[in-house]
Amino acid sequence: MRKAVIPVAGLGTRFLPATKSVPKEMLPVVDRPAIDYVVREAASAGLADVLFIAGRGKNAIEDYFDRAVELEQVLADKGDTERLQLIDEVTSLARIHSVRQGAALGLGHAVGMAAEHVGNEPFAVLLGDDLIDGRDPVLQQMIDVRNEYGGSVICLMEVPPESISLYGAAAVRATDTNDVVDVTDLVEKPPVNEAPSNLAIIGRYVLDPAVFSVLQETEPGRGGEIQLTDALRTLISVPAVGGGGVRGVVFRGRRYDTGDKQSYLRAVVTLALQDPQLGPDFRPWLLELLGGRPDDV
Repeated sequence: MRKAVIPVAGLGTRFLPATKSVPKEMLPVVDRPAIDYVVREAASAGLADVLFIAGRGKNAIEDYFDRAVELEQVLADKGDTERLQLIDEVTSLARIHSVRQGAALGLGHAVGMAAEHVGNEPFAVLLGDDLIDGRDPVLQQMIDVRNEYGGSVICLMEVPPESISLYGAAAVRATDTNDVVDVTDLVEKPPVNEAPSNLAIIGRYVLDPAVFSVLQETEPGRGGEIQLTDALRTLISVPAVGGGGVRGVVFRGRRYDTGDKQSYLRAVVTLALQDPQLGPDFRPWLLELLGGRPDDV
């Protein structure tokens, strides 16, 4: 498996007005934009070919991963090798490609636009809003499950039952492998009392290329959009079509939704505390702040 697809066409309305002119994926998490962490995750799992499914106003994402010759020259002239290495590292993470979605017709539509680039190969989809803590990698485990069983693999996470209506929910059957399940059905954003479980689909997928032909036949579903969940249901119901059905990896690590303000702030604070340069000074300041009067916070 060599290729990753990252949809980044969303408007980021939850972060207005900041995202009026800056793509939400470029909002900084400590000293890197959120999308940097996602691409690094793909690269760490051996996926060196990354395709962005982009929208209007997202050129800054491509620019970030491209060379900045003038900046490189300025840093070289100053002898600032440390910062020069930082930006060189970014440009060498992966081979970056981009295609424009045009209209936001759903995640299924976005994934379908990758068909020509991906071809007849299994591939990964990483949602740019989902930041997986680097200490808790899951993508390589998903690839391993695909390599062993075939078919497609989705990432599942237990959420409070009252929150399941915000996600796609999975009905599952246990396997002999811990935290690997057979997926028997999927429901997109079900009412709480109709959810098959509290296992929510989060933004990591390893997909069989058969999904492309299924997406071509998938009618718009919830919200008038082409839902990837609906295509996966077809792969579940007709396993031979998708090369072996759908399995799930239950993720029990740290994950942040950088499209949500509260979760975004948690990501910034958590990763700042882990930073070897920032953490030692930031931690006592934060403890002092939290120990102060409510009016001081």
